[in-house]
Amino acid sequence: MAEGMADGGDGDPRRSDAGAADHPGSGRADPRGADARRAFLLAGARVAALAGAAAAGVSRAGPPAGAGTRGAYPFTLGVASGAPLPNAVVIWTRVLYDPLNAASTPPVAMAVRWEVAEDEAFRAIAAKGTATAAPDLAHSVHVDVTGLAPGRWYWYRFMLGDAVSPVGRTRTAPALDAMPAALKLAVASCQHWEFGSYAAHRHIAAAAPELVAFLGDYIYEWGPYQSRHPARAVRVDESFTLAQYRARYAQYKSDADLQAAHHAAPWILAWDDHEVANDYAADRDERLDQGFAARRAAAYQAWYEHQPVRLNGSAGRFGGLRMYERHDWGRLARFHVLDNRQYRSAQACTVGRGGSSSVYRRDCAALADAGRTMLGAEQQQWLERGLRESKARWNILAQQTLMAQSSQVPLARAADGRYWTDGWDGYPAARQKLYDALQASGAGNPLVLSGDVHTFYAAELSRDARRPVGPGNPLIATEFCGTSVTSSSRPQARTQQYVDMNAQLKYGRSDKRGYMLFDIRPERATVLFQGLDDVHNPATGIATLASFSVADGKKGVRFD
Repeated sequence: MAEGMADGGDGDPRRSDAGAADHPGSGRADPRGADARRAFLLAGARVAALAGAAAAGVSRAGPPAGAGTRGAYPFTLGVASGAPLPNAVVIWTRVLYDPLNAASTPPVAMAVRWEVAEDEAFRAIAAKGTATAAPDLAHSVHVDVTGLAPGRWYWYRFMLGDAVSPVGRTRTAPALDAMPAALKLAVASCQHWEFGSYAAHRHIAAAAPELVAFLGDYIYEWGPYQSRHPARAVRVDESFTLAQYRARYAQYKSDADLQAAHHAAPWILAWDDHEVANDYAADRDERLDQGFAARRAAAYQAWYEHQPVRLNGSAGRFGGLRMYERHDWGRLARFHVLDNRQYRSAQACTVGRGGSSSVYRRDCAALADAGRTMLGAEQQQWLERGLRESKARWNILAQQTLMAQSSQVPLARAADGRYWTDGWDGYPAARQKLYDALQASGAGNPLVLSGDVHTFYAAELSRDARRPVGPGNPLIATEFCGTSVTSSSRPQARTQQYVDMNAQLKYGRSDKRGYMLFDIRPERATVLFQGLDDVHNPATGIATLASFSVADGKKGVRFD
């Protein structure tokens, strides 16, 4: 997204403008109790902060010659887990002694020990072993821990020499035939280091979710390499090489609040444009750079090196790394995690450069081209198969950007619409194909989760956004779009105009940063839009801005 890009209210929807809430319960008995869980997570945040302080004590030029790494702390980026299966979960760390200096870590392979336990005191070890932190993968460690029991919490840690990492909490997915009573899910996206603190992640950790879904823009590709969130953004130091993307991830992951959210629960992740470059589409960037493929491969490799994900057969092929994946939470929910970037057609009607623009439908014939794609043929077929075969009560499309139609001008006639071409509005034929697949599949209770546009939206998706919902134009899915963790947006008055002009949009709020918190049960899915009081204050409070629910078998938004 074009951060800070002025649009006069009519361009890129992500443009810059100049007390804890109640949370839905998990509905699941926990013998340790919610207070104990929160105490553990807050203690983890303190450990992460101490780790960051230890890292800050290392010279940015690296250890003195001959000094090795004695006395330095190797786990300054914390730990993380993700991609939970009923019998397995991926645990992650990276050996890095100074987050702002990769040379602080010697360029040799290191044997890192790991443990997974059934209790946070590590009295009952469920699995353990040794993994290699190799320099060719930035000394990152990915362990796919198997042989675990379904639907239960575990604790994990890493050790190198005498150093012990922070302790992370993770859980396996329920058994495939189980129907959990509830799933507590946090959803976040868009966390530009330059635009505020990561207080949203502190609140995510305190909410003690069972799963976190991050929907893209985990990093942004520019900004000074510094250990504190600045008072204002400075556009310097854009990332192009593998070393630069690694440094950017290290900077972001040094944040204690972000580490605390990773320590709280397993994550599932999607990427968007800023993991590589603003508004890129497949193998084309804004600059129309002939060397972009190499840049994208470097960015994809750095993404893998810093996230708790499986390679899914893509080892050694980072230029075409597959990100899209399915995650089942028993029979309660199936997550179809989509990749809206790697396989899409170039944005329509952008002249003289790559990237997005805003166009009137009547002036851009390419918008009507049925051959233009957002997901690509292979991913589309994969999604259709996953929807047809799903036995889940809720089918959740976790993807990057707003799907509901959002014209920037009033719609007296269909041809009057003006649309931003980087989102689904720039790919209307591909969107209709997705709607058709959803409708034909019969998949239960489709929910679309979105990010990217730095705005809370609640929307109802029908095949024809210009016609009233009815027997000939039924509701197909319900969409909830989250605001950003930090990245700024348009003024609220303009967002309200969008809601008033577009029938699919039922609610919009762009003046607050934060995250979404879901309580998904067999009979109902509830979501809270959680907005920070002040994104620039690391100690800020948070409040529920709006609450919605969707009943089993009844598509559409209910305001709670």
